[in-house]
Amino acid sequence: MTRIIINEVGMRDGLQSLQSIMATDDKKRWIDLAYAAGVRHMEVASFVPARLLPQMADAAEVVAHALTFPDLAVTVLAPNLRGAENALASGAQRIVAPISVSAAHSQANVRRSPEEMVEEFARMCDLRSSSGRHDVVMVAGMSTAFGCTRQGEVSLDDLCALTRRVLEAGCDQVSLGDTTGYATPGQVGRTLDAVREIAGGKLQAAHFHDTRGLALANSLVAVQHGISELDSSLAGLGGCPFAPGASGNTVSEDLVFMLQSMGYITGIDLERLIACRELLTHALPGEPLYGYIARAGLPKHFAAPAH
Repeated sequence: MTRIIINEVGMRDGLQSLQSIMATDDKKRWIDLAYAAGVRHMEVASFVPARLLPQMADAAEVVAHALTFPDLAVTVLAPNLRGAENALASGAQRIVAPISVSAAHSQANVRRSPEEMVEEFARMCDLRSSSGRHDVVMVAGMSTAFGCTRQGEVSLDDLCALTRRVLEAGCDQVSLGDTTGYATPGQVGRTLDAVREIAGGKLQAAHFHDTRGLALANSLVAVQHGISELDSSLAGLGGCPFAPGASGNTVSEDLVFMLQSMGYITGIDLERLIACRELLTHALPGEPLYGYIARAGLPKHFAAPAH
């Protein structure tokens, strides 16, 4: 049976667009509970100026807590060289750089063109090497890979050209992001096939939003086209604050249920994962929580595949 990695991004992408600021102790408790549920990949913070994203002001402390857990892959986001310096200093094991295919989104998000962001990413990869942290995985997070609320259509040719450039810059892994929830299942399959011709085995991950109700369908197509790692967020929290209308990540609980019901191995105890939502109701009062399986409950005959 095939194993699919679930990368819980709620602590970063889930919190960055909320008005509420989760207390540091609650973030640590979230990591504790997710780990106890079997989650072994987490994107826990973003190294950006606190004046821009006060939700991430405690990034180094949160990373330090996550690193105390054995076999937990600790990922952070860094939008520039300064962020990468701080990420490396924190001990993070994977660094994601947001490289938007949409020029309009790139300017709004990182104040650079896509080409300038690739050059910055190359400097980040060089910094990783010069620092001696050769074990750190550098991920090119290809944002707005399927469309953009600011720009509209995003050319597949542009995505492929940018993918070639990030590979030349030194990336270890390519992740395609549906930042604005524009992707459709047919488009996902065509796009993954085209990018895989360029990136080969380095195309491992995908990140979908449920803005238009297609996150699960898109995730399934991605798995069928060779993706082995999917980003998702507990209770569907999150969205990009610089992409208007980009609401809701893939709901972790719903994604795990779908995959396990089809025989895929995730290593996650679904009942424990659903129970993690209780923390959010207390730590983020008033914030809406999404997800079907948490409301409806698990079918009585459901049994996760053995792992």
